[in-house]
Amino acid sequence: MPFSSLASPLDVEPRPDRPALLRVEPPDDAPRWAAEHREALRAQVTEHGALLVRGLGLRDPDRTGAVFAGLAGELLTEREAFAPREVHGPGLYSSTPWPANQPMCMHHELSYPFQVPGLLLFACLTAPEQGGATAVADAEEVLRALPGGLTERFEREGWILTRTYNDEIGASLTESFGTADRTEIERYCRANAIDCTWLPDGTLRTEQRRNAVVRHPVTGRRCWFNQIAFLNEWTLAPEVREYLVDVYGPDGLPFNTRHGDGSPISEDVVQTINTTYEAHTRRDPWQAGDLLLVDNIRTAHSREAYRGDRQILVGMAEPVRPAEDCPAVEASER
Repeated sequence: MPFSSLASPLDVEPRPDRPALLRVEPPDDAPRWAAEHREALRAQVTEHGALLVRGLGLRDPDRTGAVFAGLAGELLTEREAFAPREVHGPGLYSSTPWPANQPMCMHHELSYPFQVPGLLLFACLTAPEQGGATAVADAEEVLRALPGGLTERFEREGWILTRTYNDEIGASLTESFGTADRTEIERYCRANAIDCTWLPDGTLRTEQRRNAVVRHPVTGRRCWFNQIAFLNEWTLAPEVREYLVDVYGPDGLPFNTRHGDGSPISEDVVQTINTTYEAHTRRDPWQAGDLLLVDNIRTAHSREAYRGDRQILVGMAEPVRPAEDCPAVEASER
């Protein structure tokens, strides 16, 4: 059955320069409304890549968690987190902490674990005074727009994420792995094709090779799906990068990305990726009470700089392993 016919009861407004929009009258029971319209809403998310629902009046964590559960069932516990989040309930998190005056560039949430969230749920409890939109970009369009030589290499080789855990920047071992026990961390890494090394000072360094291009599990269409630019040193503000290199050394950065053959990714490649994302960005300022549903495979998202208070709650659901036949993953597992 076509996705549009599944979602026919919903009067969704497609917008070429903004996420598709559904305006609703505030329901008496928002969680019940969400559960009753779950299939229709998910169909629209698959069709458009992202859907902004305006009118639900999500203003507190309890109501938001219930709506998320009605839409997605059990929410995922985050593993391999890149930064600590505040927990508001089972699978219900604050947005990633990031300086308000610095934008967070386009990425797909947790694109580097074996099992990734297929659906992201965002709720705006408090809208910022200015800026702060959670913008989106179509991963199919981005893949087509990127230079062929760039995408062909990443599709052939994959990409490598390196992480060096420390007590100052990023998620701690417990926040990332759910435990600080070395044996359990090593077991997790073996099961998820992550090379791990304990340095003499007790610091953990990990490396994993992943796919850069995957097929959508429902549509089968190819998507640019990774965090190559987002987690690369050249995306950092120059003064931040210089500070981190000075403190940790070029090989000890908290996170960095490389080509699948291990060679460095140049600044111009990162700039090309981020510029292409920006050319395909759709944004709509948050309004308090908004709900944004994002197909995490089909759609990248970002966070713009902002002023004022901003409270966004996040849920992740529908775990998928987007591709098991990619040479990058097969090589990593061997």
